[in-house]
Amino acid sequence: MSILDNVSRILSEISPDVTVVAAAKTRTPQEISEAIAAGIFHIGENYVQEAILAKEAVSYPASWHFIGHLQRNKVKDAIKVFDMIQTVDSLRLAREIDKRARNEGLRIPVLIEINSARETQKSGVFPEDARALVEEISSLGNIVIRGLMTMGPFLDSPEEIRPYFRLTRDLYNKLRKLETENADFSILSMGMSDSYQIAIEEGANMVRIGTAIFGPRPDK
Repeated sequence: MSILDNVSRILSEISPDVTVVAAAKTRTPQEISEAIAAGIFHIGENYVQEAILAKEAVSYPASWHFIGHLQRNKVKDAIKVFDMIQTVDSLRLAREIDKRARNEGLRIPVLIEINSARETQKSGVFPEDARALVEEISSLGNIVIRGLMTMGPFLDSPEEIRPYFRLTRDLYNKLRKLETENADFSILSMGMSDSYQIAIEEGANMVRIGTAIFGPRPDK
C-alpha cells in the first residue's frame, strides 16, 4: 500500500484527539513529504543531522519532534530544528537544553522519557524517580514540560506491553496534578507501529508510527 493509503487508514481508525507523529528515521524527504501531504503534521526524527537535512528538503509545513536519545553536544543544533524534544531523561540534559534555549531566546517544549520497564540498557528515568526529576526541571525557565513519553520493552506480543503503558498513564495522571512551574501536562506519548492501538486504549494521546506509515525499511 502507498503512504497515502496507510495514512488514510490509520487516521480513519483513531480519534482526531490522538496526534500521530510519523517516525521518519532513515526515510527520504520524498517519503516524509508524502506523509505530510496525506495528513500527517508531526514528524519524528532520531538523529539531529538527519533531521536538519530532511527539514531543509521538505517544503511542507510540519512540527518536528526529536524522539531519539539526545546527546548534550547535539542540543545546540537540536533546539533550532525541533519544535519538541520527547526524550528528556536527566537534569543534566535539561539544563543544557535550558541554557541553549535561553541563548536563542526560545522556550522549548519537552516530554520526560519514562523507562517504564526499568531496563538498565535503555534511556529514560525510572518511574519512581520521575517526580523528583519533574520538580527539578520545573525550575528551568526556558523549558516547559508538556507530559511524558515511553518506549516500553520490546516483547514478542504487543499485548504484553500493555502493563507498561498503563503504568506510564497512571504516573502521568499523578504528575499532572502537581503544582509545578513551567509544566503544562497535556501529552502522553506512547505506542509505535505494532502497539499504538493498545497505547491509545491505555490513554495515549500521541503515538509515534513509522513502519505502518512508510512500510518496511529497505534494510529489513
